[in-house]
Amino acid sequence: MDNKEQENMAVQEAATAQSPMPEASEKVTEKEPEKKPPKMKKSKGAVGGKTANVIINILLVIGCITVFFPLYMTVIIAFKKPSEMTNDVAGALAFPEKWNFDNFAEAMRVTDFWHSLGNSLLLTGVTVVICILLHSLAGYVIGRKMAKLKTFKAAYFYIVSGMFVPFAVLMMPLVKQTAQMGIANRIGVIILYVVFFMPMNMMLYTGYLKNIPLALEEAACVDGATAWQTYWKIIFPNMKPMHATVAVLTAMSTWNDVMTPLVIMSGTDQNTLPLAQLNFQTQFGTNYNLAFASYLLALLPILIFYIICQKQIISGVVNGAVK
Repeated sequence: MDNKEQENMAVQEAATAQSPMPEASEKVTEKEPEKKPPKMKKSKGAVGGKTANVIINILLVIGCITVFFPLYMTVIIAFKKPSEMTNDVAGALAFPEKWNFDNFAEAMRVTDFWHSLGNSLLLTGVTVVICILLHSLAGYVIGRKMAKLKTFKAAYFYIVSGMFVPFAVLMMPLVKQTAQMGIANRIGVIILYVVFFMPMNMMLYTGYLKNIPLALEEAACVDGATAWQTYWKIIFPNMKPMHATVAVLTAMSTWNDVMTPLVIMSGTDQNTLPLAQLNFQTQFGTNYNLAFASYLLALLPILIFYIICQKQIISGVVNGAVK
């Protein structure tokens, strides 16, 4: 070999000896197995899982049966003839052999239905209107002022405390006072209803008033509106859902009440439907066929009224929950 070739080979060997070894980081590493995401536990839900849901569903079914069973029994007995009534439960709950509408005609005759219906509608309608107008206004004044003035707060608790006074305690004094004042008639009953329903309605209105922002009243004041105009043009329309709630609760309580008309208007020819229905109960028994037929007739007006106001009631509940 030539000297040049030997020199080239020596240079290559020296370069090879001086070249660094590949680092460990450059070595090809095996792929690590991918970690699987942890399994999510099944959510038990807001009420505690399937077991709790089953229990709640069972309770709801029992509640529905409890509500619909008396209604079913009322409808079945109202369409039966007296001869089909038996002492056993199976006979009482069985369908009538022939649907009989004579019970309704006889019930209307016994209760003087149209006259009694007119008295009930008059008492209920006037009471509902006055309660909405007066109780909403009082609730607005006290609700806005009770946070600043202790006098209004004391007035609020004084009025609401009326819910805890039983009617039996007030019955005899009211009979004497209404007789002395000459209002032992429908006017006296309406006045008493307005007073009796004031605690509950006041609490409802003051609670709902918190959902109406003060900015609306401040804007109306800047525009030059008086307090009276602010209430009737801004606050009163915004409380429409609560008006419907108060109207339904007041109407149902007034429509079904027996004691107040009985002790105040006894001896007058101004019977309401609940008073007229007492004719079916005597010392020796009760005519269930006519009584239940009359109950169904009395149920229809208040049921129609509730269906009309139902949308506003649901709206009021939803708005109150969201705000």
